[in-house]
Amino acid sequence: MKKTFIMMGLAILALLVVSCSSQKKVTRVSPEEQIDLSGRWNDTDSRLTADAMINQSLNDAWLFNFVEANPGEKPVVICGFVKNKSHEHINAETFIKDLEKAFINSQKVRLVQGGEMRDDIRTERADQQNYSSAETMKSWGREIGADFMLQGSINSIVDTEGRETVNFYQINLELTNIETNEIVWIGDKKIKKYIQN
Repeated sequence: MKKTFIMMGLAILALLVVSCSSQKKVTRVSPEEQIDLSGRWNDTDSRLTADAMINQSLNDAWLFNFVEANPGEKPVVICGFVKNKSHEHINAETFIKDLEKAFINSQKVRLVQGGEMRDDIRTERADQQNYSSAETMKSWGREIGADFMLQGSINSIVDTEGRETVNFYQINLELTNIETNEIVWIGDKKIKKYIQN
């Protein structure tokens, strides 16, 4: 019996020593600092993609052409789905939200809500019809229709030989005229990483 207690005590002591020795150290760093740990897609890749897409989309001919054809108006854009066809999980929302923010802050493009968030807004509007006062409830049929839809894809190619790997990513975004189905802009960002193990 005494041996059992001693063994249990040693086991608990060993667990405490292991848990104390494996504590993580966390350091806060600037979001702009580039840190590559695995060679997979990371926050730096997302930021580089956002910067490239913002620059390309706000300085391309589609915007000039729209403003020239519609004096005094700003194009209305809705963001659709970005398909991830790559070999790993990539959350496109991180760079799409940066692009949406740039559209709004530029004051050159108007943005309307899409997807699940639009559905949530419509649900709230429906609730207001039953539960809000007549003076404050919002009306149906007053949404702004989008002129263009932004969609895209993320693709990747992986090349491995021995202990070396090259990860290549290509991000494409397309802006399509909703009325005519014409693609008016295609933006892209290519990222290539060489990894030695």
